Amino acid sequence: MIGRLRGTLLEKLAPEVLIECGGIGYEVTMPMTSIYALPELNEQAIIYTHFVVREDAQLLYGFANKIERRLFRLVIKVNGVGPKLGLAILSSMSADQFVSCVAHDDLTSIVKIPGVGKKTAERLLIEMRDRLKDWQVTHTAAPLVSGTIPIELHHENTFVTNAKGDAINALVSLGYSQQQAEKSIRNVFKAESSSEDLIRDALKSML
Repeated sequence: MIGRLRGTLLEKLAPEVLIECGGIGYEVTMPMTSIYALPELNEQAIIYTHFVVREDAQLLYGFANKIERRLFRLVIKVNGVGPKLGLAILSSMSADQFVSCVAHDDLTSIVKIPGVGKKTAERLLIEMRDRLKDWQVTHTAAPLVSGTIPIELHHENTFVTNAKGDAINALVSLGYSQQQAEKSIRNVFKAESSSEDLIRDALKSML
């Protein structure tokens, strides 16, 4: 079991990052709330991980802190909720926000998460209510602030295309349809925005 990685952050291409530890590059899939909390490229980063082994793949999921990882592990135990949906939940809201939704039976906010229908949302609220009844946050949740992804700015149009394209691809990876992703990015687009800025603003606009 790989529980934690500490190394140099080489790439950010949401929802995946590449981190080099001891000469080995690990591809890690992370929720956007965790990606926002990462340092700049080529700096040292610590990622708490959850390792999933399937017949056709070995997948590594990463989180900014143990609180997010713990919640992810609880969520994927819910019937019908797998790692991809767990990732979408923690990309749409912080751990504290999700716990608050469960505590207040906020079905409306849960249903807005991509891939979560009404029945799944109801199941999440029912099953997570017992699992979170003794939940205590002992670590500050990852702040929803944007980092910066260095991009070679030879031409402004290149930056715009890359930022919009990367943001749309990230939203599709999180479960949104191509049409939803394109529309939400179009609504929040600013020429100076990085892909992380666009993803963050788009996710906020859809909740």
